Amino acid sequence: MPEELDHECAPQPASPEHAAPERRLDARSLRGLAHPLRMQIFELLSLDGPATATGLARRLGENTGTVSWHLRHLAEHGFIEEETGRGTKRERWWRRTRVANRLDTADFRDDPGSRGALSVYLHELTQQHFGRVTRYFTEEWDDRWRNAGTVMDWSDLRLTPDQLAALNAELIAVIARHTPAADAEPDPDALPVVVQLQSFPRKERGTA
Repeated sequence: MPEELDHECAPQPASPEHAAPERRLDARSLRGLAHPLRMQIFELLSLDGPATATGLARRLGENTGTVSWHLRHLAEHGFIEEETGRGTKRERWWRRTRVANRLDTADFRDDPGSRGALSVYLHELTQQHFGRVTRYFTEEWDDRWRNAGTVMDWSDLRLTPDQLAALNAELIAVIARHTPAADAEPDPDALPVVVQLQSFPRKERGTA
Protein backbone atom coordinates (compact mmCIF):
# COMPACT_ATOMS: atom_id res chain seq x y z
CA MET A 1 0.00 0.00 0.00
CA PRO A 2 1.76 3.18 -1.11
CA GLU A 3 1.45 6.08 1.31
CA GLU A 4 2.27 9.69 0.57
CA LEU A 5 3.97 11.14 3.64
CA ASP A 6 3.45 14.67 2.37
CA HIS A 7 0.26 14.86 4.35
CA GLU A 8 0.29 15.09 4.39
CA CYS A 9 0.74 17.50 0.86
CA ALA A 10 -0.50 18.41 -2.49
CA PRO A 11 0.31 16.17 -5.46
CA GLN A 12 2.98 17.67 -7.63
CA PRO A 13 2.05 19.84 -10.63
CA ALA A 14 1.87 18.04 -13.95
CA SER A 15 4.70 20.19 -15.33
CA PRO A 16 7.98 18.27 -14.71
CA GLU A 17 10.06 21.40 -14.14
CA HIS A 18 7.93 22.25 -11.07
CA ALA A 19 7.85 18.75 -9.61
CA ALA A 20 9.74 18.17 -6.38
CA PRO A 21 12.26 15.33 -6.27
CA GLU A 22 10.94 12.15 -4.68
CA ARG A 23 12.56 9.75 -2.28
CA ARG A 24 11.37 6.36 -1.14
CA LEU A 25 11.72 6.06 2.61
CA ASP A 26 13.70 3.24 4.15
CA ALA A 27 13.54 1.83 7.67
CA ARG A 28 15.92 4.43 9.10
CA SER A 29 14.04 7.44 7.73
CA LEU A 30 10.71 5.92 8.76
CA ARG A 31 11.93 5.62 12.34
CA GLY A 32 13.13 9.22 12.11
CA LEU A 33 9.59 10.42 11.42
CA ALA A 34 7.40 7.90 13.24
CA HIS A 35 6.90 9.74 16.52
CA PRO A 36 3.64 11.52 17.46
CA LEU A 37 5.24 14.89 18.17
CA ARG A 38 7.59 14.78 15.19
CA MET A 39 4.68 14.01 12.90
CA GLN A 40 2.73 16.94 14.34
CA ILE A 41 5.70 19.24 13.80
CA PHE A 42 6.18 17.99 10.25
CA GLU A 43 2.48 18.50 9.52
CA LEU A 44 2.54 22.12 10.75
CA LEU A 45 5.64 22.94 8.71
CA SER A 46 4.11 21.25 5.66
CA LEU A 47 0.76 23.02 5.91
CA ASP A 48 1.66 26.44 7.32
CA GLY A 49 5.23 27.02 6.25
CA PRO A 50 8.42 27.89 8.15
CA ALA A 51 8.37 28.33 11.92
CA THR A 52 10.64 28.52 14.95
CA ALA A 53 10.84 26.07 17.82
CA THR A 54 9.25 28.68 20.07
CA GLY A 55 6.31 29.21 17.74
CA LEU A 56 5.77 25.50 17.23
CA ALA A 57 6.01 24.82 20.96
CA ARG A 58 3.36 27.45 21.64
CA ARG A 59 0.98 25.93 19.09
CA LEU A 60 1.57 22.38 20.29
CA GLY A 61 1.58 23.11 24.01
CA GLU A 62 5.07 21.64 24.38
CA ASN A 63 8.37 22.67 25.89
CA THR A 64 10.58 24.65 23.49
CA GLY A 65 13.61 22.49 24.28
CA THR A 66 11.68 19.32 23.46
CA VAL A 67 10.48 20.74 20.16
CA SER A 68 14.00 21.88 19.29
CA TRP A 69 15.30 18.35 19.85
CA HIS A 70 12.67 16.86 17.57
CA LEU A 71 13.33 19.53 14.93
CA ARG A 72 17.00 18.57 14.84
CA HIS A 73 15.98 14.93 14.58
CA LEU A 74 13.72 15.65 11.59
CA ALA A 75 16.52 17.65 9.96
CA GLU A 76 18.99 14.81 10.47
CA HIS A 77 16.69 12.52 8.50
CA GLY A 78 16.14 15.03 5.69
CA PHE A 79 12.50 15.95 6.35
CA ILE A 80 13.16 19.58 7.23
CA GLU A 81 15.99 22.09 6.95
CA GLU A 82 17.00 25.39 8.47
CA GLU A 83 15.86 28.45 6.53
CA THR A 84 19.16 30.24 6.07
CA GLY A 85 19.32 34.02 6.18
CA ARG A 86 16.44 34.22 8.62
CA GLY A 87 16.42 34.28 12.38
CA THR A 88 19.33 34.43 14.81
CA LYS A 89 21.74 32.04 16.51
CA ARG A 90 19.25 31.69 19.33
CA GLU A 91 16.09 31.50 17.22
CA ARG A 92 16.34 29.38 14.10
CA TRP A 93 13.63 29.08 11.46
CA TRP A 94 12.83 25.66 10.03
CA ARG A 95 11.04 24.61 6.86
CA ARG A 96 10.23 21.28 5.26
CA THR A 97 12.53 20.22 2.47
CA ARG A 98 11.10 20.32 -1.03
CA VAL A 99 11.07 16.56 -1.40
CA ALA A 100 8.06 14.33 -2.00
CA ASN A 101 8.47 11.51 0.53
CA ARG A 102 7.01 8.17 -0.45
CA LEU A 103 6.51 5.13 1.75
CA ASP A 104 5.41 1.71 0.57
CA THR A 105 4.27 -0.55 3.39
CA ALA A 106 5.31 -3.61 1.36
CA ASP A 107 8.94 -2.60 1.89
CA PHE A 108 8.58 -3.37 5.61
CA ARG A 109 6.43 -6.51 5.46
CA ASP A 110 9.37 -8.80 6.25
CA ASP A 111 11.20 -6.44 8.62
CA PRO A 112 10.10 -7.08 12.23
CA GLY A 113 12.35 -4.26 13.44
CA SER A 114 10.30 -1.68 11.54
CA ARG A 115 6.81 -2.86 12.46
CA GLY A 116 6.61 -0.66 15.56
CA ALA A 117 7.61 2.48 13.65
CA LEU A 118 5.23 1.64 10.82
CA SER A 119 2.37 1.11 13.27
CA VAL A 120 3.04 4.47 14.94
CA TYR A 121 3.24 6.23 11.61
CA LEU A 122 -0.02 4.77 10.25
CA HIS A 123 -1.86 5.47 13.51
CA GLU A 124 -0.70 9.08 13.66
CA LEU A 125 -1.39 9.66 9.96
CA THR A 126 -4.95 8.38 10.38
CA GLN A 127 -5.43 10.64 13.40
CA GLN A 128 -4.18 13.64 11.44
CA HIS A 129 -6.54 12.98 8.54
CA PHE A 130 -9.48 12.46 10.88
CA GLY A 131 -8.56 15.60 12.82
CA ARG A 132 -8.58 17.75 9.69
CA VAL A 133 -12.09 16.61 8.78
CA THR A 134 -13.31 17.16 12.34
CA ARG A 135 -11.89 20.69 12.45
CA TYR A 136 -13.52 21.50 9.12
CA PHE A 137 -16.93 20.48 10.46
CA THR A 138 -16.53 22.43 13.71
CA GLU A 139 -15.08 25.65 12.25
CA GLU A 140 -17.18 28.55 11.04
CA TRP A 141 -17.23 29.02 7.25
CA ASP A 142 -19.38 31.21 5.08
CA ASP A 143 -21.88 29.47 2.79
CA ARG A 144 -19.70 29.87 -0.28
CA TRP A 145 -16.87 27.82 1.25
CA ARG A 146 -19.17 25.45 3.13
CA ASN A 147 -20.98 24.54 -0.09
CA ALA A 148 -17.70 24.09 -1.97
CA GLY A 149 -16.22 21.58 0.46
CA THR A 150 -17.28 17.95 0.56
CA VAL A 151 -16.75 14.73 2.44
CA MET A 152 -17.96 11.76 0.43
CA ASP A 153 -17.51 8.05 0.10
CA TRP A 154 -18.51 5.36 -2.36
CA SER A 155 -18.90 1.74 -1.27
CA ASP A 156 -20.45 0.07 -4.31
CA LEU A 157 -17.29 -0.37 -6.40
CA ARG A 158 -15.88 -3.82 -7.17
CA LEU A 159 -12.40 -3.55 -8.67
CA THR A 160 -9.35 -5.67 -9.33
CA PRO A 161 -5.98 -4.53 -7.90
CA ASP A 162 -5.01 -3.16 -11.32
CA GLN A 163 -8.30 -1.27 -11.62
CA LEU A 164 -7.90 0.23 -8.16
CA ALA A 165 -4.36 1.34 -8.98
CA ALA A 166 -5.59 2.90 -12.23
CA LEU A 167 -8.39 4.72 -10.40
CA ASN A 168 -5.90 6.19 -7.95
CA ALA A 169 -3.59 7.28 -10.77
CA GLU A 170 -6.44 9.06 -12.54
CA LEU A 171 -7.51 10.85 -9.37
CA ILE A 172 -3.95 11.97 -8.66
CA ALA A 173 -3.67 13.28 -12.23
CA VAL A 174 -6.83 15.34 -11.75
CA ILE A 175 -5.42 16.92 -8.58
CA ALA A 176 -2.13 17.61 -10.35
CA ARG A 177 -3.98 19.54 -13.09
CA HIS A 178 -5.49 21.80 -10.43
CA THR A 179 -2.22 22.32 -8.55
CA PRO A 180 -0.65 25.69 -9.45
CA ALA A 181 3.04 25.95 -10.18
CA ALA A 182 5.19 27.07 -7.25
CA ASP A 183 5.92 30.41 -8.95
CA ALA A 184 2.30 31.11 -9.95
CA GLU A 185 0.69 34.33 -8.70
CA PRO A 186 -1.88 33.34 -6.05
CA ASP A 187 -5.53 34.25 -6.58
CA PRO A 188 -6.56 36.73 -3.85
CA ASP A 189 -9.77 34.74 -3.28
CA ALA A 190 -7.94 31.44 -2.86
CA LEU A 191 -7.36 29.65 0.44
CA PRO A 192 -5.23 26.57 1.15
CA VAL A 193 -7.20 23.43 0.33
CA VAL A 194 -6.54 19.93 1.66
CA VAL A 195 -7.53 16.98 -0.53
CA GLN A 196 -7.48 13.64 1.28
CA LEU A 197 -7.86 10.46 -0.71
CA GLN A 198 -8.45 7.10 0.94
CA SER A 199 -9.10 4.18 -1.36
CA PHE A 200 -8.57 0.62 -0.22
CA PRO A 201 -10.13 -2.84 -0.49
CA ARG A 202 -12.68 -3.99 2.10
CA LYS A 203 -12.86 -7.58 3.24
CA GLU A 204 -16.35 -8.94 2.72
CA ARG A 205 -18.11 -10.28 5.78
CA GLY A 206 -20.83 -12.91 5.76
CA THR A 207 -24.39 -12.03 6.67
CA ALA A 208 -24.90 -15.13 8.84
